[in-house]
Amino acid sequence: MSARTTGGRQDPGDEGTEPVGWVPDVLPGFERRTLVLEPDFEGPVVATLVRRAPGTAATDAVRVPDAGVDVLYVHGWNDYFFQAHLAEFWESVGVRFFALDLRKYGRSIRPHQTPGFVTRLRTYDEEISAALDIIGHGEEKASGRRLVLMGHSTGGLVLSLWAAHRPGRADGLVLNSPWLEFQTRLLGRRVLEPGVRVQAALAPLSHMINLDQGLYARSVSSRFDGEWEYDAVWRPDRGWRATPAWMSAVFRGHDRVARGLGIDVPVLVLLSARFTPPVRWSVEMLRTDTVIDVVGVARRAADLGNRVTIARVEGALHDVTLSAAPVRDVVWAETARWFHAYVPPRPEPSPAPEPHGWRRLFRRRPARVRAS
Repeated sequence: MSARTTGGRQDPGDEGTEPVGWVPDVLPGFERRTLVLEPDFEGPVVATLVRRAPGTAATDAVRVPDAGVDVLYVHGWNDYFFQAHLAEFWESVGVRFFALDLRKYGRSIRPHQTPGFVTRLRTYDEEISAALDIIGHGEEKASGRRLVLMGHSTGGLVLSLWAAHRPGRADGLVLNSPWLEFQTRLLGRRVLEPGVRVQAALAPLSHMINLDQGLYARSVSSRFDGEWEYDAVWRPDRGWRATPAWMSAVFRGHDRVARGLGIDVPVLVLLSARFTPPVRWSVEMLRTDTVIDVVGVARRAADLGNRVTIARVEGALHDVTLSAAPVRDVVWAETARWFHAYVPPRPEPSPAPEPHGWRRLFRRRPARVRAS
């Protein structure tokens, strides 16, 4: 797997000038497709579907057998898809990979928009459904292929809720450090939530205090102590200042998870083994999660469904796929093991076996016609 990938901005389309169909992406070897969504109070809204450009996958020369599976990946807060090596992993096991930049994130953000702003997490159902229609996993699932959803952080929360209220649509769910519980857990959420909801009702677009000091970015970005290249405008070092309306939507999602989701497909939850509070920089932040309380999330993950696999990976960052190379190898191994166990390739139909032994004596033969 390649260790470095490059992001980069594109000129955002104005209303009526969005590109049609698949066009070259800012990420080398990929292409994107703009999904025009229903406008909201801020104006036109789009999401962006990303895929590998045909003939450019690293596995093309190896001819990896098609597993008959598609993966749709959804990023987290203050993020967008730039992890080309994640696509390479899924392609190495015969899976077609797609990624979705949600509305008001990354490729989908437009100048007139508040970054990341929604008031309900179910708002994202529109772009998820639009993406699945293009991939071939609409309501009728006409493609006959299986679907695995993969979400990181807030994207993991969004896809968990989606899978819960759309039973039967997916065949598996992979969650990369999903934000299933608030950092101060249930007690802290119960203390903070009433005030946040009041603020969301009175001033939904106001900004909350930003506690992000850029320490996670320091552990990830090649501009600091990390190894990854990405667009710092689409993924700011200190993050965006969250709005109370968005935070209230997340709290409601956490509350729904706490009541149990009953997801009907196998779930893999990938988490770092340890959490370091993002108070001041330390080298431990290069091998721990500095964003979510991994112990609280691991406990909450058990409520997702009845087939949940939890893998705690020593040395992993918040985005476990951005960890150091030896740690990534563990992440790939755990994911591949889960995938082969729970989403195995469908066997090709084989011809009926030739009868053998005494059964040959009773095999029906065509009747002979004697000429008169």
